[in-house]
Amino acid sequence: MEVQYASELAGLPTITQFKRWARNTIRVDSEITLRIVDEAEGRELNKAYRQKDYATNVLTFPLAEEPFIMADIVICAPVVAKEAKDQGKSLEAHFAHLTAHGVLHAHGYDHEVAAQADLMESVETEILTKLGYADPYADSE
Repeated sequence: MEVQYASELAGLPTITQFKRWARNTIRVDSEITLRIVDEAEGRELNKAYRQKDYATNVLTFPLAEEPFIMADIVICAPVVAKEAKDQGKSLEAHFAHLTAHGVLHAHGYDHEVAAQADLMESVETEILTKLGYADPYADSE
């Protein structure tokens, strides 16, 4: 796993933290690049690939699923920081959640329909609690 920092946000998690969170989520051999970006790059990517003109918290670009996972994951640091503050979560816990979320997308998990969303959320909750964080969905229900 490669971690790239392209954000000016202070207090970002360390490479070791990102790798730990991903390692606890990965289910098969994987090659993942995780890029931490600022709002301009996040917005540009979301507009180019999803036709949505705003920066979102995490984007996953699966490149291969078999025989192993290859993916690029982009996390927009300012969006994560705002969400963490708005939701009363620590920045670290929210980055851990979105790292796991992005890695699960690379594994083919999705949340477009209710049954898939329920499954993905339960897997995320299991991973996050195993890592020592609170259920990321506990306050949003």
